[in-house]
Amino acid sequence: MSRYSDGPGARIAGLGHYQPARVVTNDDLANEWGVETNDTWIQERVGIKARRFAGPEEDTLDMSVAAAGKALASAGIEAADVDLVIVATLSPPTMLPNVASQVAARLGVNAPGAFDVNTACSGFSYALATAQHAITSGSSTTALVIGAEKLTQVMDFTDRTTCILFADGAGAAVVTAAEQNGISPVFWGSDGPRGDVLHIDDGGYIRQEGQAVFRWATTALAPFARAACERAGVDPTELVAFVPHQANVRIIDHIAKRLGATNAVVARDIVESGNTSSASIPLALSKLVESGELPSGGPALLFGFGGGLTYAGQVVTLP
Repeated sequence: MSRYSDGPGARIAGLGHYQPARVVTNDDLANEWGVETNDTWIQERVGIKARRFAGPEEDTLDMSVAAAGKALASAGIEAADVDLVIVATLSPPTMLPNVASQVAARLGVNAPGAFDVNTACSGFSYALATAQHAITSGSSTTALVIGAEKLTQVMDFTDRTTCILFADGAGAAVVTAAEQNGISPVFWGSDGPRGDVLHIDDGGYIRQEGQAVFRWATTALAPFARAACERAGVDPTELVAFVPHQANVRIIDHIAKRLGATNAVVARDIVESGNTSSASIPLALSKLVESGELPSGGPALLFGFGGGLTYAGQVVTLP
């Protein structure tokens, strides 16, 4: 009997990630960017020690292509076999053409379905669910699902409530048809009336009401994460990994504790990568799998949340 559902389904066949070369420490923000902050203040509040910033020569498309190429290699699948490309991002280099179609062109994917998704920090989970739906309905057989951001292009370095948090990077997954479902039904939703607590303003900068976001994350989200496990038919104690959006170490630890994921490796990639919005889940997951910390075939809960306010979670079988 399938862990998630009976009958044919979809699975993650490979993962890949990319991060820019430039490492920016908390002290760098204070000394080079003139941000009124220090290492202790940032670590105590959000847990970040460093993050990666893309240079002027690389954008969200470049990072998407790099991560996707690694995911294809990991899965042992040729670009010619892909028939769907979905990119989750809030920071595309151009509004038109979309990032997904440009990724396909760069990689040599021939005439795929190609579109972008923007639900900010939950974007990868939304995109993964959409790819699963396409594959299980028969509309697709092999999908590239990418989360990528160049958040430095929407950051105001005079606003220390945001500029200490965000960073650049990309993560990708290859999703294929499978005899046994390796991706559970998604549990997703939104709280639109409060969505403006995290937004892009008229000047093109990302803004947030930090305390409001923190309260929402620490009061509302743990039951949603548990509901995602229930939808998958998996008890939280069975999880081998919990990979939430990398928003804040205190939020991550709070949700993990309330969820009861007592045997899971909890992703805390935010410490070295910062908050990369829709890239954070695939980036953290790919790094954990690459490191050998997670067992192939084990169940992992992916749980995105943030701008919108949106959330989405599903349990996946690790490749």
